[in-house]
Amino acid sequence: MTAFTDDFNRPDSTDLGAGWVEVSGDWSIVSGQLSPGSDGGTIILRAAGPMDSGDNYAQATIAATTAASHGVWCRGTATLSSGYLWRNDGSEWTLFSVVASTFTSIGSYAAAAAPGDIAKVQAVGSTIKGYVNGVERVSVTNTAVTTGTSVGIRTISSGSIRFDDFAAGDVVAGSALTAAAETDSVQGLLGAKTFTVGLAAATEAAQPAGGSKTAAVAAADETAAAQALAGEKVLAFPVAGESDTARPLAGAKSAVLGTAIETGTARTLAAAGTTDALSATVGTPRSLWTAGQAQPSTWSAGTPRT
Repeated sequence: MTAFTDDFNRPDSTDLGAGWVEVSGDWSIVSGQLSPGSDGGTIILRAAGPMDSGDNYAQATIAATTAASHGVWCRGTATLSSGYLWRNDGSEWTLFSVVASTFTSIGSYAAAAAPGDIAKVQAVGSTIKGYVNGVERVSVTNTAVTTGTSVGIRTISSGSIRFDDFAAGDVVAGSALTAAAETDSVQGLLGAKTFTVGLAAATEAAQPAGGSKTAAVAAADETAAAQALAGEKVLAFPVAGESDTARPLAGAKSAVLGTAIETGTARTLAAAGTTDALSATVGTPRSLWTAGQAQPSTWSAGTPRT
């Protein structure tokens, strides 16, 4: 398998379940934690299923501790008689290579274990590492053990020791990372983020938000005199083909009249009660007669009257 975990959160029992093999000692679950008992002596526990490869890790939380040997095991044989052990003895952490139950110290970190510490051992190729609370404390190159798929716990049987939250799994080596082409400075989540700005291709004078913005204007092809919005606007008119004399809108309009074909002399009205006779012949001159004067009874056309 590629991973195995157990948080031991189940009722108290001396049966750990199908996920475990008690290589030695009498292990049990007490108050949701793994107890190695209190019989004394060294005891061993391993996961029932093997990891898929020899590149693997094992870790556990040390829930309670004392000045006695206890730790985690990786790349082990089925009996954990070979492999790598990362353990604390109350004064320091020591990394061991184990071959046929022969323990060889290959690195150490001076610190006593404390309740809540997470111990982790890892073997990838020839690089063997020991961690405490996720911090690498020892890293060495060692080829004493090159194969092994069992993971587990090795400890002194003591009522003062408890383990919790066991985890193990295969480690898949990642590919090497290339250097980044560019880097940015770390920016805070709050406030503005800054970055380097390249030179501008062109610049313009700053313009205020209010008022007018000026810009260079090309020469006009034609110009015209400015005209006021109020008052009369003057436009140039071409020369008139004909002209008329201005006439006022009021009064009579005179016109040149042609020569009359015939004319007549204006006459005054005769006195009241009198009559006037025209000569029968049009165009023949007549003399006027005085009122009260006798008028000939007879007259011939063309004969003058008196």
